[in-house]
Amino acid sequence: MEISENYLTNRVTGEIGQATAIYFPTSQEDVVELMQAVRKNHQKLITIGGHTGLSGATFPDNNQVLMSLEKMNRIIKLDTETMTLTVEAGVTIAEISEFLAETPYFYAPDPGSKAASIGGNAATNAGGMRAVKYGVTRDNIRAMRVILADSRKLRVGSINRKDSSGYDLKDIFIGSEGTLGVITELDLKIQPKPKFSRDILLGFESLMQLSPKVFEILASGLVPATLEFFERDSMAYSERALQLNFPDLSGQAFLLITLDGNAEQQLENELDYLASLSDEALILKDEQTRHAVWQLRGAIVSSVELESIQEPLDVVVPVNQIAPTIIALKQMAIAANLSAIFFGHAGDGNIHANIIKNDLTDEEWMEKLEAYLDELYAYVAKVGGKPSAEHGIGLLKKPYFQKYIGTSELVAMKAIKRAFDPENILNPGKIFDL
Repeated sequence: MEISENYLTNRVTGEIGQATAIYFPTSQEDVVELMQAVRKNHQKLITIGGHTGLSGATFPDNNQVLMSLEKMNRIIKLDTETMTLTVEAGVTIAEISEFLAETPYFYAPDPGSKAASIGGNAATNAGGMRAVKYGVTRDNIRAMRVILADSRKLRVGSINRKDSSGYDLKDIFIGSEGTLGVITELDLKIQPKPKFSRDILLGFESLMQLSPKVFEILASGLVPATLEFFERDSMAYSERALQLNFPDLSGQAFLLITLDGNAEQQLENELDYLASLSDEALILKDEQTRHAVWQLRGAIVSSVELESIQEPLDVVVPVNQIAPTIIALKQMAIAANLSAIFFGHAGDGNIHANIIKNDLTDEEWMEKLEAYLDELYAYVAKVGGKPSAEHGIGLLKKPYFQKYIGTSELVAMKAIKRAFDPENILNPGKIFDL
């Protein structure tokens, strides 16, 4: 097991963090050994994956020991009879896609960063663009191997398609951000690749004009593989960064929709229906255009980062509150003299907001941002939303999570944490304080 000293900068906040050490286990036995040593030495442990997190969940804020699972990166077994792929936690989403590329199967979740590890995806219950049809990470994991704080090995879930046998321990660990145990191995649900896929772009004059079309699509019985929304000002960042042009389509707000399935004529009929929803509709038949549009959509966050410091948010609201929420948050940003762009997953209410520093001084930025976030999370809670859809809580959203979660729910979560980790060894101080 390799070890080195480690000094990190939180890529989100810019704060300098220092860890006592960082270890690179290569097996479950290494993880058990490290867990025992950490307990014996009265230390704290943070598990890290692909370094793609956006909520500060793996930031060492108090000289903790770091454990990177990047060397536990074996793809162990593809079982086509049970439709499962067994992998170690350090395998990345890109590696899973590459492994399955020459097979008839695919792993459905499609989070923004393909460099993210599957263990990190499980720890945050990552979502992505295909969640409206295929679900989030939670819906695509059948079973996991977990090492507890007292170094016991635990298998949670099963490869059975149905299971009503006691408590669902698997779902407790998914989304727990490394605070309950260390996920070391996963049995992933895979499925046959659809034979056909079609993409269409719809343009609207405003989000308020776009919003009713989302409800109409979802109520029609049609289930898109993706249902993305963004505005022209968001796309401008990607166009500058990638030196690509967005298609010549009128409007200020857009829906980018993917349909997939095995019945080609049905997809064509569904495309005709979608095209009827807007006077500005473009079926992306040309592969070069289709690829460019998806590149532009996928590069929004990284393109903003090239121009300015930003605060990336991933709130979620009921789907009927998407447009009103974005309009309200825009008005708040204008009142606070802050720049902001909004985009996200229309089919599941996940709004991505990027609050942009531009030429504000550090002092102005932090003062305005803190006041804006207080107002933003209060509004999201008022309409029945939550502070995170797929990035997790970590450190950055912890104050807002603790403020707006119900008292009984928070007490229950703390009880679960104490049951699995009574000495508070694993990622202490993340999500909530004990």
